[in-house]
Amino acid sequence: MPKLILCRHGQSVWNAENIFTGWADVELSEQGRNEATTSGKKLKEQEINIDIAFTSLLKRAIKTTFHLLDESDQLYIPVIKSWRLNERHYGGLQGLNKDKAREQFGEDQVHIWRRSYDTAPPQQDETQRESYLKDRKYELLDRRIMPESESLKDTLVRVIPFWNDQISQELLAGKTVLVSAHGNSLRALIKYLENISEEDIINYEIKTGAPLIYELSDDLKVIDKYYL
Repeated sequence: MPKLILCRHGQSVWNAENIFTGWADVELSEQGRNEATTSGKKLKEQEINIDIAFTSLLKRAIKTTFHLLDESDQLYIPVIKSWRLNERHYGGLQGLNKDKAREQFGEDQVHIWRRSYDTAPPQQDETQRESYLKDRKYELLDRRIMPESESLKDTLVRVIPFWNDQISQELLAGKTVLVSAHGNSLRALIKYLENISEEDIINYEIKTGAPLIYELSDDLKVIDKYYL
């Protein structure tokens, strides 16, 4: 029976400071590192053997993956990184304190940007965009598909092809797969897996640094799910 483990990265330093993060590449906080190592210990205690891991190109997810695998004595397994698992791109909101954003744009507008399914925040300014386009992590990525701002719907559109082409193929082979990513890229994947409505997915919360286990049928239908 294939098993899928979803893990939202541990708390980042910008999570702790209430800042819109998106594709900004920030570190885990001390709490975030502790969340990840604790979860790795739980995987070891439950004797859950992972065959392959997938993560984003952002260090908070990569380091969460490392801590999970290190604490569960599974650092030797292959880890595949992809921009398609990156957090939702928050455009011009990235780097802005959420309370200051509410003061600048209004409570209702910020709520729409954060919680609507198909409304993206404003795009980055030219200075932000130039820095983003020069990031070495994305030098092989076609500039025409690099997002400048995304809704949750946009995030789902880029996540699901990666699920279909790579993640699901490992599960169909009967493997236990870890996907260590971000709140919105995982919400997009969960919406697809569980066929959750657009209305319900916008309020779906995922714990930070806590493995969410999916027991799947041979054709990848959800049989059961639970947090460790």
